[in-house]
Amino acid sequence: MSSLPVVAQTAGPSAARAAARNPRRKATGGATRRPRWVTYTILGIVLAISIFPLYFTLVLGSSTPEEISRSALPQLLPDASLFTQFAEVVGSNAINFWKAFANSVIIAVVTSASVVLFSTLAGYSFAKLRFRGRGPLLVFIIATMAVPTQLGVVPLFILMSEFGWIGTLQAVIVPALVTAFGVFWMTQYLSEALPYELIEAARVDGASMFRTFWSIALPAARPAAAMLALFTFVQQWTNFFWPSIVLSQSNPTLPLVVRSLQANYFIDYSLVMAGVFLVTLPLLVIFLFTGRQLVAGIMQGAVKG
Repeated sequence: MSSLPVVAQTAGPSAARAAARNPRRKATGGATRRPRWVTYTILGIVLAISIFPLYFTLVLGSSTPEEISRSALPQLLPDASLFTQFAEVVGSNAINFWKAFANSVIIAVVTSASVVLFSTLAGYSFAKLRFRGRGPLLVFIIATMAVPTQLGVVPLFILMSEFGWIGTLQAVIVPALVTAFGVFWMTQYLSEALPYELIEAARVDGASMFRTFWSIALPAARPAAAMLALFTFVQQWTNFFWPSIVLSQSNPTLPLVVRSLQANYFIDYSLVMAGVFLVTLPLLVIFLFTGRQLVAGIMQGAVKG
């Protein structure tokens, strides 16, 4: 309250009385107003639009093909028959669901860890090290993001064939071990979040280049690395284009299994929707348990920047 006389002299007694009634408003720069009903209404509409595809999937998954053919929305709420469809998808003899699930986990986890590690190494080098050709090389890496994936399919398929990797998980994992987006993401983050003083202090203490990266740069990059790992995991988990080219039906991933459910003259949409939900369920669980940590990481990175 020691600043109230200053407020009274500069802005008048009315402003001083207002500051005395609401000191919290003065301390936070006036940002104490709570969101109004318009904000909550907009957020509710966005939430409803986001949840509707999942709701529609569950409704179709618990309906029969005859009910789906008669109405676009056969029922308002899913029922217990949905679990019967889940059991049919998991135990189907036409597909190997658990093998596809294991393949998807291996691909998503390995590529996420690899992209985070190599992208953080490259981002640290571009952001904090000085070497000849650093700028042009970074521009070249960023420029590769503008090249469509389809342009590299034929030479990449020939290369995988030469290695003898067609039909194996290596053909999916190795091309995705590092991404241009990951390098750009970590470069931008580390250039702002990691001060040179910490690197210089580590070097004065006798730390090697890799030790400095492991003990200083990697902990500082944790918020951005967590987001990059999540992006990469979701991308690889839902990746359909490249696995459909190099993998066979005997060694599939989950998106390929969903395609196998509709590879008939008659498409059972209830079975397909049940398979789609089972493929999406692990991602929902990950967001449910890590959402708060990821948001905290984003906010921490914003404060550091």
